[in-house]
Amino acid sequence: MNVIADYFELAKPRIIVLLLITTAAAMVMAARGLPSLPILLWTMVGGAFAAGSAGALNCVYDGDIDALMRRTMDRPIPQGRISIAHATAYAVVLGIASFAILYVLVNPLAGWLSLGGNVFYVAIYTMWLKRTTPLNIVIGGAAGAVPPLVGWAAVTHQIGGPALGLFALIFLWTPPHFWSLALMTETDYDKARVPMMPNVAGVERTKREIIYYTILLVIASLVLYPMHVMGALYTASAAVLGGIFLYDTIRTWKDSSTLWARRTFKFSLLYLALMCLVMVLDRIIA
Repeated sequence: MNVIADYFELAKPRIIVLLLITTAAAMVMAARGLPSLPILLWTMVGGAFAAGSAGALNCVYDGDIDALMRRTMDRPIPQGRISIAHATAYAVVLGIASFAILYVLVNPLAGWLSLGGNVFYVAIYTMWLKRTTPLNIVIGGAAGAVPPLVGWAAVTHQIGGPALGLFALIFLWTPPHFWSLALMTETDYDKARVPMMPNVAGVERTKREIIYYTILLVIASLVLYPMHVMGALYTASAAVLGGIFLYDTIRTWKDSSTLWARRTFKFSLLYLALMCLVMVLDRIIA
């Protein structure tokens, strides 16, 4: 059972859940209700396998720096509980299974979009951006924003406006979310020589950047209404949730401890989940 738990951890299950929430939200919006159950099931399975493959390959490539950081040193690879070879094989099998499931049992567009997101996350973010630039999260956030496109494509066989809107929101949400975490673990990143914003540009600059990106996020979320992508229910909810998010980031900027950074990080998770929910409700009701 311990071996199963280790392989489960290698796939980064918490990230999988978050990605599947955005995928499911896009599917429900596209169908204006519950989509076909077989399509929903296979998209969720394929999406979970894709995210697990990307997460495992990330752990394989980052095994050296994971061993240096307190937050990640207990992962299976740094602790030697899973070998690099076995972890790589596991990731490749998951990746192949994911593409096959999405391509054959959902549709080719969903399969290619998912594969493209994985390639971007592993090759562009993990193997290049993460160790070379403090903008790693900004650019790399595009990979985490792909699941809504997959979900929409799974139902409609194309990419639609609401899915692109959710893509933009996740893209802009990623920096404040991860930089809030980085404020709590900056010494870890510095020890591993990962150029995250706090240990490269400083804590003060990072806090200001979090506010800037949150402002852009709120603006982008509200612009979906005049663009006729989302309706009044969504807009009112987005204004309230965005206001809370922005308030938390301002308190983070003023706070010399990591208390508000932790609160901002936790609320960012709730924010994304609730935004997906109100988008779904707005789409169905409208």
